[in-house]
Amino acid sequence: MLREQQMKSAYWLAAACLVTSFPAYANAGFKPIEIKDQELSELRGRYVMPGRIISFGIVMSSTWRNASGDLIGATTTMQIQQSTIKPEFYVSTITESGNGSTPTQGSGNVIGGAGLATTQGVTQSVRAAGDGNSAYNNVSIDVKEARHAPALVPAQGQLLMSGQTISGSNAAGSVAVSATGGGIQMAIQASNNQGSALQQVAQGGLLQNTRLLGDSNLVSNLTQLNVVLNNNGASTGALDCNLTQLKGLRNLGY
Repeated sequence: MLREQQMKSAYWLAAACLVTSFPAYANAGFKPIEIKDQELSELRGRYVMPGRIISFGIVMSSTWRNASGDLIGATTTMQIQQSTIKPEFYVSTITESGNGSTPTQGSGNVIGGAGLATTQGVTQSVRAAGDGNSAYNNVSIDVKEARHAPALVPAQGQLLMSGQTISGSNAAGSVAVSATGGGIQMAIQASNNQGSALQQVAQGGLLQNTRLLGDSNLVSNLTQLNVVLNNNGASTGALDCNLTQLKGLRNLGY
């Protein structure tokens, strides 16, 4: 069985716009540029004003459970607010023991897929050459409104520094979480030639890729973006700007 799914959609574009409009990074340095009518029509309803985002967080999780019940995986979290000085990722590895047996050596063969590493947007791929496997790739965006930013959750796990790799292993295989190339990467290599899983968030998009070579494996890749928007209404400056524009239209006869 061979299945590939690629999603290059406004779904990730919306998330990217939300991230780049976070006030800690986007309030300074804006310069007006002319935008064509066609570009405006494509952007309508797909942006928020800088300053409206008061909290942004990301949660990534990858797990692999083999036929014996052994599980290997990791989670990483990051949350930033207006008071955040530097975004930081915290990593926790996950290990569970199964029934003690050894899965049958994987004998499947998956060919191709080199182009998956060069895509942009959201790319999700599941390629299987075994039987009885289940694999899930999921991306979710949770957008809420609030008057105040939520309280920062105490960081759990190990701080991931730039260029560092945090790893773990057990009977199910090994997992490595690294901060390279301006992004975060989670890689699982399953034992006994059962396959591999890769999840990566970097500039340009998100990749979730699973290769299954053995039987009866359960694999999950999850990325969740959590955004909180300020619902206190438009600022005084924004309202004044809108009123000025309306007055200009009146002078033109509208």
